[in-house]
Amino acid sequence: MDATFIISVAAMGGLGIIFAFFLVLADKKLRVEEDPVVEKILDVLPMTNCGACGRGGCHVFAEMLVTKQVTVNACVPGGQEVSDKLAELLGVEKVDAQRPIAVVLCRGGNVEAQKSAIYRGEKSCIAADLLGGDKSCVYGCLGYGDCVQACKFDAMAMNDNGLPVVFYDKCVGCAACVEACPRDLIEMHPPEHKLFVYCKSLDKGAVAKKACKVACIACKLCEKDCEVTGGITIEDNLAIVNYELCPQDDVPTKRCPTKCILYGEDEKMTRDSFYSSRLKKAV
Repeated sequence: MDATFIISVAAMGGLGIIFAFFLVLADKKLRVEEDPVVEKILDVLPMTNCGACGRGGCHVFAEMLVTKQVTVNACVPGGQEVSDKLAELLGVEKVDAQRPIAVVLCRGGNVEAQKSAIYRGEKSCIAADLLGGDKSCVYGCLGYGDCVQACKFDAMAMNDNGLPVVFYDKCVGCAACVEACPRDLIEMHPPEHKLFVYCKSLDKGAVAKKACKVACIACKLCEKDCEVTGGITIEDNLAIVNYELCPQDDVPTKRCPTKCILYGEDEKMTRDSFYSSRLKKAV
């Protein structure tokens, strides 16, 4: 065997051993010991790494919780149960951990919305939004389910009408679907909010209704019917609910000509009810 080859192999092996020694030494000298409390916190957290707390994952949240940079109720998916466990673990006072629910503020599906084009591009909302999509309403749901794909908790699905449906009993309030929607049609609301205007169109009434059967036409009937002045106002051709003033009841929905303002609709939809209805249709 060539002597040069043997020397080269020996030299490389020797260097490898030397570098390995220094790496082991550096690991021992520079290693940062994990706070045992962080490990205990991680055992309590749901470990979804959803980012709903505004941090870069559960581990970062746990570290910040130890240093009191975040509160125990900041883990949205964990809800009250996780918040209480964290409070007990850290020896702090228990606080309310209200879980917000995602609400899709559009009911203009394939049946209700007028088509204005044939879209042949990538089947994603982001891509379709860049080209305008295939519906006349430029404010409405594009129907390609980016929000459903973004949900890590199986709390959403696309219905037969091409619209995303949120399962009220499964939504953890992580807001991933909010980030995924290019048209800002999904909002997070506390459970006590039950009255919603399911439209985001800013077009004038005649234009909006021509584009979608269930669009808000700014008729002002809901504004007039609201029991508190200022509870509902019309801004830029769209009815806006002021949740600090407007009573959460069905009074403003009674005379809506397009049925775009509804009360208590979202809480009717659970995962079981959604899939059982599909099963009945299939049968």
